[in-house]
Amino acid sequence: MDILHLVDRLENVVRESRTLPLSRKLLLDEEKIIDIIDQMRVSVPDVVKQAQKVTAERDRQLAQAKEEAERIKQLAKAESQLIIEKDQITKDAHIRAKSVIEDAHRQSARIYSDADKYVIDKFNLMERHLLSIVKQVRNGIQILQAPDDTKESPSQEKSA
Repeated sequence: MDILHLVDRLENVVRESRTLPLSRKLLLDEEKIIDIIDQMRVSVPDVVKQAQKVTAERDRQLAQAKEEAERIKQLAKAESQLIIEKDQITKDAHIRAKSVIEDAHRQSARIYSDADKYVIDKFNLMERHLLSIVKQVRNGIQILQAPDDTKESPSQEKSA
């Protein structure tokens, strides 16, 4: 279940609660609040799982880049060995092998960079979501913990 939906439900329970006569304290339905908190506990690991999936995807992309770079290196080595055997084109072979290796390094660096950007974007998105959730939870806690003199009872609000 979406954590923001659960926060909204928790907020509704607080808003729908009755106040104690002659005070600004609320009578809260403990069972409803505990149920929502339990659902939040279940929902938060989903965000963590999503972060782990993003990290695993990055690791997979990095491993794939390493394999590709290694394959290109091996191809370059094999190609250069064959060319070395031919005296007339040895110099050209060294130049080509160097170019292939440099290209492999550039491709590898680009893949690493793209993978890092992807992961950073996903973590930034998750950070924004988590900060929003934390802010909403803190606001709820502040509302629930506010001193009696800062809250207005519903009867006072209507008369004001």
